[in-house]
Amino acid sequence: MSQTISSALTWWARITPETVAIDIDGDKLRYRDYHDWADRVAVRLIALGLKPGERVGISASNCVEYCALFMGVIRAAGIVLPINPRLTDHEIGEILEDTTPALVFADTERQARMAGIGIPVFNIEDVAALRAGPRQAPGLDLDPDAAVAIITTSGSTARPKGVVYSHRSMTSCSNEFALQFPDCVQGARMLLIPPFSTSGGSVLLVTHTVLGNTLYVEPSFDPERAIDLIAGEGITVFSAVPIFLERIAASPRFAQADLSSLRLVTVGGAPVSRAVLDTWIGKGVVIRQLYGQTEVGGFATIMPAAAARDQPEKCGRGGVYTDIRVVGDDGQSCPPGQPGEILLRGPGMMLGYWNNPEATADVLRAGWLHTGDIGVLDEDGLLTFVDRKKDIIISGGLNISAAEVERAVGAYAGIREVAVIAAADEKFGETPMAVVYADVPVAVELLVAHCCARLADYKVPRYVVVLDQPLPRLATGKLSKVALRKQYKDAAATLPRVR
Repeated sequence: MSQTISSALTWWARITPETVAIDIDGDKLRYRDYHDWADRVAVRLIALGLKPGERVGISASNCVEYCALFMGVIRAAGIVLPINPRLTDHEIGEILEDTTPALVFADTERQARMAGIGIPVFNIEDVAALRAGPRQAPGLDLDPDAAVAIITTSGSTARPKGVVYSHRSMTSCSNEFALQFPDCVQGARMLLIPPFSTSGGSVLLVTHTVLGNTLYVEPSFDPERAIDLIAGEGITVFSAVPIFLERIAASPRFAQADLSSLRLVTVGGAPVSRAVLDTWIGKGVVIRQLYGQTEVGGFATIMPAAAARDQPEKCGRGGVYTDIRVVGDDGQSCPPGQPGEILLRGPGMMLGYWNNPEATADVLRAGWLHTGDIGVLDEDGLLTFVDRKKDIIISGGLNISAAEVERAVGAYAGIREVAVIAAADEKFGETPMAVVYADVPVAVELLVAHCCARLADYKVPRYVVVLDQPLPRLATGKLSKVALRKQYKDAAATLPRVR
């Protein structure tokens, strides 16, 4: 068999056919049934006219039908295009314009809203009808280096970009995970909370399918439910974002919770406070911070187990196949202790940005991914994440491009200048805050309604400040977000929420 995601699913269907691959709220999908269902979906997609290399959009919440469709597209030699169902019609329209899918599957609400887009839109519930039936096989020979998925990411630009993965890049990430965590493969029980429409959700779905594990998938995050699942199902692997760990630790049930089954807990996406890390260590759970980006398959570094207890705030070193550098503005490697831009290189890197060669050339140079993030390497080669050089807000584990929100806010009549920054949020970690300069009176409630029509709900600013004077600027003439962050660092405690 070739190095494809499809081959891995076939392998586990043969070797451990009765092992549960996916468990979503008690709906269990075993590897043999997963494989056969995906094959029936693939045959159906081909009958609908899908050709190798064509895109299939999926816009729905986490469900077993999503998993079968995801793998069915792959087995039909198509390219999976996850679309966040929380996006507005305008946002989805931009994605469809860029990626031109041949077919789209959506939940009932989204299907109705997509009517008239000029692309066949099917209800994802139609996939359920193919769960049972005679065995069918698409009979295609898949190319390991062919594109297999396009994951939309919020970068520093206003318009989202599509990160293109191949079979080889995604399976290479899975293999590196297995080499670093040999006790977390074939039989591991993974708690998955991110939506499949995010890079984290898609990558983890593929990784743990390739490794023959069981995924316990949650439709949304609830700290009490997470505690129950860890204890009740014997969860062994949990990949989290900081706000998940903070809210679980804040639960009144945390002190008495049985977390003894956990063998690996990783966290990434943003720095985690030492206090939260120490709280988990007090329960006997060592959190291993990682660092990565969608462009490198999710993770590129992770803290070694032996060092994580004493230095839990660090993100580790490069993996078995992944190299890391920290460079200055001159492109030369920084000495230990000196901050610089993080560069990554490894087999899990994206093929590029879909239909965007300029953006691809900007970040992929001489085989290295220029992340736009700032970090520091110590004498032992361990990375400490310092800051996001790119203008990203991370709210509840979801990336929000400040530029995208600024574009929506700036389209409102009378607004001359706008800057969107992150405000602290007790529930989500960060939330967007808009600071605007207008030359006419601005009704904040109408501005918020304007944004709600153009942005997914989690992207709409929860704090809005309207100034009657221009925003602060640097000597270069650029808006000074550093000054704004300093001025409004206590926004959550001093300003009213607008929604």
